[in-house]
Amino acid sequence: MSENFAERWAELPYLLSGHVLLSLAAIFVGMAISVPLGIYAAPRPRLAGSVLNIAGVIQTIPGLALLALMVPLLGGMIGYWPAFLALMLYSILPILRNTIVGLQGVEPGVREAARGLGMTPSQRLWRVELPLSLPVIVAGLRTSVVWVVGAATLATPVGASSLGNYIFAGLQTRNWLSVLFGCVFAAGLAILFDQMIRLLEIAARTRRRGLAGGVAIALALVVGLSLLPVLVPASAPAATNSSASNAPASLAGQTIGIGAKAFTEQYILAALMQDVLEEAGAVVERRDNLGSTIAYDALRSGEIDVYIDYTGTIWATLMERPQAAQRHVMLAEMTAWLHARDGILTLGPLGFENAYGFAMTRERAAALGVVSLADLAAHASELSVGGDPEVFVRSEWIGTRDAYGLGAMRTRAMDSTFMYGAVRDGQVDLISAYTTDGRIAAYDLVVLEDPAHILPPYDAVILLSPRAAALPGLAEALAPLVGAIDADAMRGANRLVDLEHQTPVQAAAWLATRLGGDE
Repeated sequence: MSENFAERWAELPYLLSGHVLLSLAAIFVGMAISVPLGIYAAPRPRLAGSVLNIAGVIQTIPGLALLALMVPLLGGMIGYWPAFLALMLYSILPILRNTIVGLQGVEPGVREAARGLGMTPSQRLWRVELPLSLPVIVAGLRTSVVWVVGAATLATPVGASSLGNYIFAGLQTRNWLSVLFGCVFAAGLAILFDQMIRLLEIAARTRRRGLAGGVAIALALVVGLSLLPVLVPASAPAATNSSASNAPASLAGQTIGIGAKAFTEQYILAALMQDVLEEAGAVVERRDNLGSTIAYDALRSGEIDVYIDYTGTIWATLMERPQAAQRHVMLAEMTAWLHARDGILTLGPLGFENAYGFAMTRERAAALGVVSLADLAAHASELSVGGDPEVFVRSEWIGTRDAYGLGAMRTRAMDSTFMYGAVRDGQVDLISAYTTDGRIAAYDLVVLEDPAHILPPYDAVILLSPRAAALPGLAEALAPLVGAIDADAMRGANRLVDLEHQTPVQAAAWLATRLGGDE
């Protein structure tokens, strides 16, 4: 527990910094757009209605979907900019609406009195209308701040560092302390900013310049402290072991970006590659919790240099091949396709397969007399299947459903963290399990046979971006991992995290001792 807490605490400065800078930048730019637009639209009812409708439509898009949409719109770019753009759009509606409502709510008699005093329209705006509407505008700003700080936790899947890293990784690895860290600090940040804005509102209303100055200093201090981890990054530890001394000198000081998808196995393998590359003298930057297509787009665009994917995922999702192929054919065609299309190098398979497989409890399978997927057709209308959020739109499920007549089966999408417990406890009848997951054996699940061979092979492979493929020494450093990890070793490493509550770093260290099948 203490080691887990120490690791989470060590990550806090970097993640909190990313969250603060992302949120504040989005809010400030959103305010810079919303307030002038609201001032211009307030005396023009038709324009006001139009801009509020547009902002309202943006606001109805779920935060995670809006963040994901920014990636293709920015040409596959991941990280800060798609997250910033989405959050900035998300911040506009409350500020814009309250600016318009506040200005339109100024009493006509007050405006007439200002005209009677000979004030120009600009003077009426700055000396009368804006001061009177300020409490309403600030209320909108406070709402926007709470929304944006909360939504910023969703920036993790598009590669932006935020407190959401705690939450996404914690859910996948069942590390509830990590989830708690993310929730507590995100909520605390929202409360802190909300109270700062409240004090600014009081200062403006009571004309207390000292209070306003104090809040401004406090806000500058928060921003300054948030910039420290960015401006003064932690130096990479010097390599001291023998493998590091024999590492390719060309990697010394090179910054290498490693990507990982949002599940346990990916965290472990990313940590293993990080250890290997840091021993070779490289400076490693991690981008965890990426979606499948986002990870690939990031590799193609050079946002990351290396990550591990699976042949079946690329075959079905990226290459859009409807039929599975033999393992060696799939690997050869995939390798050629990736290099010809995007210049991506397939370094080689790690030595194990993590396939999609449909699993039931042994007791439930025996009760139904089910051995293979074909046996499910007779019971399809009575059964429900759980799976990770993307599986039911993938060709693997569609092909399985159509080939075995499972169209009547009810589907329930859920985070992969919870689906094993759901099938164990009878909340669903079967799940789309990952075949290297240690919970299959621990929960006494059986993976149903696929007699029609609908599901393709899913060999884990190391992929290098075009830049990384041309970088001297990188392929050489990672080459010892090729063919070195068998399914039992990977299953054991996954079990350490999912069931024995070790960290992915600890599991990666254990896995390193098993490379090549050695005990």
